[in-house]
This record gives sequence, C-alpha cells and structure tokens, in this order.
Amino acid sequence: MIDNDYEIVSVEPTDPPADTAGTGWHCYIIQQGSNTIRGYQRGNIQFVTEAVEEIVARLNARRYGKSERVHLIMTPQDKKKKRPR
Repeated sequence: MIDNDYEIVSVEPTDPPADTAGTGWHCYIIQQGSNTIRGYQRGNIQFVTEAVEEIVARLNARRYGKSERVHLIMTPQDKKKKRPR
C-alpha cells in the first residue's frame, strides 16, 4: 500500500483536448507517490482548481474507507384525515 495521499501537482491553462472545441481549458495533474493522474477540465482557474480539490478529497477519503453517505432521517407522515360522511 502506498502511504502518500493524493495531492495536486498543477492546474494550468492548456489547449482543448483532441476532438473538443472551446476556450478556457485547463490541464491538472494529481499525484500519489509514483502514480499520476492527468485530466482536463473546462472553466476558469478558480472553478477548475475547486473541482480538482474535490476530486483529491474524494480519492483520499476512499483510501481510508470513508465513504460519503447521505444520512436519511425518517419522519412520521401525517395520516390522512378521514372526512365525515
């Protein structure tokens, strides 16, 4: 098992990936030890950086067995009131 957490190495403006159009693309690199993840995201630098931070947080949470779960709280439902006949 690798002891290092995932971390962001860089988020930099780039040309659109092959077969895509538009402007505002960024290339990000995430690393964990010798493992490297390279991805592309469209948006301004702040949006892309926040999205990559979320990816890193989820990857690290998975490493430690922490899954993000929704906690549902059951509330009693009102019984339908009977109408007088």
